Amino acid sequence: MTPPKAQGDDSNVTTRPPSAVSSCAKSSGLMPETLRQRADFLRAASARRQAAQGFLLQGRARGDDSSDMRVGFTCSKKIGNAVARNRAKRRLREIARAILPTLGHAGWDYVLVGRPKVTIDRDFAALLQDLETALAQLHAPRKPRK
Repeated sequence: MTPPKAQGDDSNVTTRPPSAVSSCAKSSGLMPETLRQRADFLRAASARRQAAQGFLLQGRARGDDSSDMRVGFTCSKKIGNAVARNRAKRRLREIARAILPTLGHAGWDYVLVGRPKVTIDRDFAALLQDLETALAQLHAPRKPRK
């Protein structure tokens, strides 16, 4: 079977639909850049932390005059096998995709750390609310230490 000919042209050129990658939220600028270097994760771990019921949020202001926000995700083997860890990270990526573009601060690095059983089993709407609350508390002014 031969493909249909293009109109107005006698060539056998067919047009392909756009690939699924081009419609991804990251390419459209909605998802912050992803942290990949271990050093970036370690710097975020040594900065401010905010516990939420479904995960732990770590965040730091980079101070490099960059306007882009970066986010990383991590789940230890305490979460479970690879399937469970990947499911937890997918859930964390989705809440970050939904909340960080509106409530995250430019020039900040965020790391979401999954918690055993809770990250996978918690209701998705509750995870969204957890991230909103954690971001508000992370960016709230701190009281000076004595």
